Amino acid sequence: MIGQLRGRLAEKRPSQVLVDVGGVGYVVQVPLSTYAALGELHTEVTLLIHTHVREDALALYGFVSSREKHFFEMLLSASGVGPTLALKILSGMSVEELVPAIRGSDLGRLTRIPGVGRKTAERIVVELKDKLEAVAVETEKPAASSPAGIALRKRLSRKRSAKPAQEISRSCCAARCSR
Repeated sequence: MIGQLRGRLAEKRPSQVLVDVGGVGYVVQVPLSTYAALGELHTEVTLLIHTHVREDALALYGFVSSREKHFFEMLLSASGVGPTLALKILSGMSVEELVPAIRGSDLGRLTRIPGVGRKTAERIVVELKDKLEAVAVETEKPAASSPAGIALRKRLSRKRSAKPAQEISRSCCAARCSR
């Protein structure tokens, strides 16, 4: 199993990246939080990898933090949640937002994530509520949601192109840097 990749970031899209490791390119599916945390193209990156093996495919899912990878694997343990849906959930909400939503049985917040219906949200709450003791949430700091990240999440949740959202992201960053 592949557990970590360290290499050059050869290509970067909101849902996947291509990491060149010693001349071999690995396509890795990533949540929006990881996409936003990665640097510019052609820089050195390290991703923690969850390798998902099926009889017809081998898929790699990458994360910048071990906490996010752990939560992804916890989501996979809920019935009806596969790797694609788990990635959508982590792209729709940060771990800091998800943990209180699950602990508080906030089905409304969970069903706002594209692909999560009421029954899936109920299963996630029932099956993961007790397992969340292992995931510590920083209560002192509110979830860090940048204007750029919010714009990109909204744009992608509507299944539209990420390009206009990336332009918004650049303008938000430019405005912030000029202050």
